[in-house]
Parts: sequence; structure tokens; C-alpha cells
Amino acid sequence: MTTLSVVGQNVPRRDFPEKLVGQARYSADLKLPGMLYGHVLRSPYPHANIVSIDTSEAERLPGVEAIITPFNVPRRAVAPIALDTSILDTRVRFVGDEVAVVAAVDDDAALHALSLIKVEYEVLPFYTDADSALAPDAIDIHPGGNLAINPPLSIGRGNVENGFAQADLVMEETYDIACHSATPMEPRAAMASWDGDSVTVWKSTRGVHVDQVALSQALEIPMENIQMIGPFLGGGFGNKDESRLAALAALLAREAGRPVRIEFSREDEFVAGRTRHAGRIHLKVGVKRDGTITAIHGTSTLNTGAYAASGPGVARRAGQGIIYLYHCPNVLYESYLAYTNCPSAGSYRALGAPQGHFALETLMDRIAEALGMDSLEFRQRNRVPPEGQPGPRLSPPDQIVDSQPIEGGIPFSSNGLEECLTRGAAAFGWDQPLEQPADPSKKRGKGMSMMIYRGGPGSTSAATVSVAKTGEISLLSGLMDVGEGATTVLPQMTAEILGVSPEDVITVFGDSATTPEAPITAGSTATFSTGSALVRAAAEVRRQLLDLASDGLEAPVMQLDIRDGRVFVTDDPSRSMALTDVAARMDEDAITEEVTIPVPGSADYIVNAFGAHFCEVEVDTDTGRVRVVRYVAAQDSGRIMNPRMALNQVEGAISQMLGFALSEELVTDGPTGVTLNASYLEHKSPTIMDYPDLQVIFADIVDPVGPMGAKGLGEVPCPGVAPAIANAVYDALRLRLTELPITPDRVIRAMQGEQA
Repeated sequence: MTTLSVVGQNVPRRDFPEKLVGQARYSADLKLPGMLYGHVLRSPYPHANIVSIDTSEAERLPGVEAIITPFNVPRRAVAPIALDTSILDTRVRFVGDEVAVVAAVDDDAALHALSLIKVEYEVLPFYTDADSALAPDAIDIHPGGNLAINPPLSIGRGNVENGFAQADLVMEETYDIACHSATPMEPRAAMASWDGDSVTVWKSTRGVHVDQVALSQALEIPMENIQMIGPFLGGGFGNKDESRLAALAALLAREAGRPVRIEFSREDEFVAGRTRHAGRIHLKVGVKRDGTITAIHGTSTLNTGAYAASGPGVARRAGQGIIYLYHCPNVLYESYLAYTNCPSAGSYRALGAPQGHFALETLMDRIAEALGMDSLEFRQRNRVPPEGQPGPRLSPPDQIVDSQPIEGGIPFSSNGLEECLTRGAAAFGWDQPLEQPADPSKKRGKGMSMMIYRGGPGSTSAATVSVAKTGEISLLSGLMDVGEGATTVLPQMTAEILGVSPEDVITVFGDSATTPEAPITAGSTATFSTGSALVRAAAEVRRQLLDLASDGLEAPVMQLDIRDGRVFVTDDPSRSMALTDVAARMDEDAITEEVTIPVPGSADYIVNAFGAHFCEVEVDTDTGRVRVVRYVAAQDSGRIMNPRMALNQVEGAISQMLGFALSEELVTDGPTGVTLNASYLEHKSPTIMDYPDLQVIFADIVDPVGPMGAKGLGEVPCPGVAPAIANAVYDALRLRLTELPITPDRVIRAMQGEQA
């Protein structure tokens, strides 16, 4: 493999034809003979004990085949995804929590049955904000108290007290971020069918193998008796797991003796799905007069809702920018993750990082202004350099370096942050003044931000590559394609190594029965982690193919290459064999190689991705509306495997985060605990009309550690959007808004407060 001919090309997405013509089958499209329809009875109270449930009248309703309640299901956790979440519980913890589930011959019968179930509740005090839940006199939402991480998270390096003592200027601010929903077009669904003691579950999922483990532990049945299948996924965004859905569908199906499918309604998805964590972040930064940062201290208090889900990971990742984006010897990050009686928060694209970066990058803009420095100059001076942070390495030298590092003394495998800042600023015209609108009620401003995100190392990853005696090439991976394009990029990488067209690679993904173990598709790890296993497996298959071809071509292996489906002698390409003829020389039916990497990553380098964003906004001072006019996103994600798909990832991230920055907020009513806006009509997601003129730039970086030079991409652009917009709003109005989303009413109130 002397040059790259497939990787780096705009290979069409494999799943587009089925999706475009409506042939793609999602979880809610599936139906088996005799299938029943499941529906969930949800709690009307934010916090209550279930004293009793009377299902007798519902059971007599024609068409009802099974009802499960907390009193007739195992009292086990939906582990390992959610250790604090039972299959069903005798305590409900938010309005919309699952109380009972019915399976009937049609939707109408199931919904009618729900109305006939009589539940007696003991209503308890409830809390919809973190401060109230963490008050000394608050009752426990879960046994052990209302801290979901206890003791609270506290990590850092150096000594922040000494750092602040060395500072000439210390600035601090508190930032508030609202909860909002991922609003996927596809509500989650699961269908289960039993065959004796074995069950097959089709489910909206990010990880069939993780779901298999969870269901095995929840139902106490062997994993080999469970097959998890992931159909097409209608928008993952990190948000389709951490729920009871698979266990409920499986138990209903077993109870009824027939297949059962449960599909969330749109309102269910908003209320009982998983949201982005609301939070409050207090940030304090010390600097010298020349702009050198001496200390950073951040504290986050996050509302994880009724269940922790991935809350601990969110709490940790919210601090990564605070800990590592700026060169600083003294940092401390603390996080308090609070249970409340709100709908559960959980994984959502770039979990935690957008909240933390919003606080960090808006305060750093304030500091630059106070020092009389340009925002770009301040960041160029203080960005984390390629050699990493100051201080000693603390990890053992043979240990894989965490992709969310704390300590100093470890360099990055690659760091294109300076290139992102320089090229992004040039493309935007950062040094040029903005032209103001003729209408005096419209004000324009520009803002910027930069970001750091984990670069791809994740959990144990595996891939199997096989070439059959017939010449058929197969790639098996347990990953789910959640929209990022793994089912296209990984075959590209396979085809590059084996010298064939990507169309020649047959793929099997997302089936626990036929694929090697895989983690959930999360953390922008698919291309790096599974790609690393794939590269090793394909390289070994390639080696064996060249060994076979060496005999046929009577040439040493080192003089052979593969391209366009032919093995040829590099000095004399006319001496060649079709790859199918090489495969026919096998003694066995196939050459198969499975590679598992227990801990993907590097023992010598930090693998992180970076970016810098620049935007121009227009603020209508009459209405308070903020419109993003122009946006430049410069990203360092190593070698770009598929430019068009990479562009789509960045565009999608920015469009999604426009809602986080400007409009999206899921409102829980304080007096009742009820979600007030569980619909697309009232949860204001951006539309195509809100999308700005966007330019995307990829840094000219090939990462030496990543497979074929790649690093993480899917979530990397997300953290930069809100602070860039907020900084641009300040430039337009000279008002610092410290609360997200920056809605028209908040802008108007800020202007009125300034006038007062």
C-alpha cells in the first residue's frame, strides 16, 4: 500500500439509497406475526411511592394479553447502563416515569387498558433544581442521598491557590445552561420475541453488545440466550440508550407468549427519553498582565434528573476544556451531580463539553478584553501547545494515556489548534471591521471560540476481516452506525488496505449474534478505536494474500502490491493476478482475522481533536432575536477519511448546537414537576431558515497514532458553537449574556437591565 486511493475520497454513504427511497427499516417499522402492541402507564407525580396497583379491570378488557408492574417483575437494575434504574420500581421519580406496561392486540386496546389501571400513590416532596435537591433537609430521591457522584468529582494539577496569588488579574463568573432534548426524528422503539428460553430484541440502540449484557443481567439469563439487533437508527445523538425499553419489551413478550413492540410517542420521547444536563458553572481565572494564565478553577453543578444514566461521564467531560484547553500549571475542576425529580438527563452529542466550553470561552473573552488584547491573540498565546501541559507525567509509562488527560508532561500525538486558529481567522476575515446594517435597530458583532475534545480512543474494540476462497470480502463489526457513517468509512479503510473498491466489501454491523464484541458508538471513537482494530485485521489478511500471490507470480512479497482488485509486481505491473484468482489458491474456505484491542490509544501520546470557530451575528434590538449570519469552523480531526461525510458531520453539529445556543429549552414546571413543552411546536429547534452561511476548514494534519492518520470528528465541533455566538452577541450589544439559550426575551431583559 504505497499511496491512498480510497481513503480520503467522497465514497457515497452506504445507507443513503434505502433511506432516500423509504426502504430503510427502523425499529418501529418492524412487525412479526402475532405481534402485540405495548404501551406504558406513566406517573402523574414527580415523586411518589406506589402503594398498590389494581390491574383487574384492565386484564378483563378484550385484547389485553399481558400487564407487568413493579409487583410482578424482578427487582433488578437495568445494568450495567443504569445501576440506579430498576426494570420497574415502586418509587416514581419524575412526571412520566414508568409505572406499568400493557401488551394488547392493537394500540387502542392497550391505551384503553392503561386508563383502567388503578394506582394508589404516597406523594412525596420533590425538587426540580439541583440546589433544592442538595439542601441539607432534602429527602433522598435515591438511597444514599441526592449526589449521584459521592464524594463529588475533584480533579486537577498544581496548586490553584498559589496560581491565583501569582495573578495580576482575577476574574470570575457564573453561567447557567438550560436542559434541552435531542429531538430525534425517530422516537425510540424495541420489539422482543422469545423462542423457548432465548429472546431476540430489535431496538433503537447505539450498542447491541452493551444492550445484550444489560438485558442478561436484568433478566438473569445467559448472554448466549439473547440476540440484540440494531435496525436503522433515526438519529442517535448519543441519546437512544440508558432506558428500560429492552427489558420491558422482553418481559412483556415472555408474559404474553407473543412478540411485543413498544414504541415511544413523540411526547414520550421528549419526557422519558434523555436530555442534555442543565447546569450551573462557576469559573474563576487568574492571569498576569502579559496574558499568561496562572490558575483556573471551575465548579459545575449539574441536574441529572431522576436517574444518573451517563451523568458521571457528563460531569467529567464538562471539565475537560477547563482542565486542558489553555496552557496552565494550576487547575482545579469540581463537579456536583444532583438527582432531581426532572426527566432524566443522559448522553447527548459531546456530553458535557458544550456546557463547560460555554463558560470557559466566554470568560476568556472577558479576560482578553480586560487585558486590552484581541480575542484571537489571547488564544494564540495561551492555547495548549503540542507538548501538552506543564508538570510531570504521573501515569505509568506503559499505560495507555487517557483521552481526557489531567496531568502534564505528555505530548499530543498531533495538535492542529494553531492551524485552526490561523486558517479560520483568515477565512473569516477576523482582522477586518464588520459592516453595520443601515437599519439602526440591527447590530452586528463577531465572536470566536476554540475547543478540545477526545480524539477517538475508547473502550475495547474489535473487527473481523475475511476473504473467502471465492474472493468475497467481508467486514464484521458490532458497532452501530448512529448517523456518523461508520458503515461507509470502515469499508473504505478495509478497501484501501486490500486494494479493492469499497463496494466490494460486504459488511455486517449491529448484530450481537454474528459480530465481534463492540462498545456503544459514542465519544467520537468509532473511526479511531474500531478502525485501529480493523487496520490490524485487514493488514494481516493482506499479508496472507500476498504470500499466496508470491507463489503464483514467482516474486518476493516485498515486490508485490494490490490495487484495483489485482496483485501485481511493482517493478513490472504487467505481471499480475486478479485477487479472486489469488483467493482461489487458499487451502481453507477463507482467510479470516479478528483483532481485539483491549484499550485503544497510545502509551506515549494524548490523542485529542481540536477546533476554532468564528461567527458573525445580527441582533434585532427591537425583538431581541439573534441571527447567525456567517460561520467559519476550522477543525483538526487528523486525516479526513471521507471529505463529504466529514463536512456533513460539522454542518450537522453546528446546526444542532444552534438550538443549544439560541432557542432550545425543555421546561419543567416548578410547582408541579410537569414538562410544559414536550413537542416540536414548543421546544424550539432550529430549522433550515436559521442556518447560516457556513465554511468548514480541515487542518492539514495526519495523526501518527490514529488508523491511517484519523482522529475523532463527530462531536468535536459541538462545544465551540454557543461561546462563539455569545461572544459575537457581546460584540454587537456590549452585553455579556451568561445564560443559555440566548432567547429573544433574555436579550431584551439584558438590554433593559443595562438601560436601568
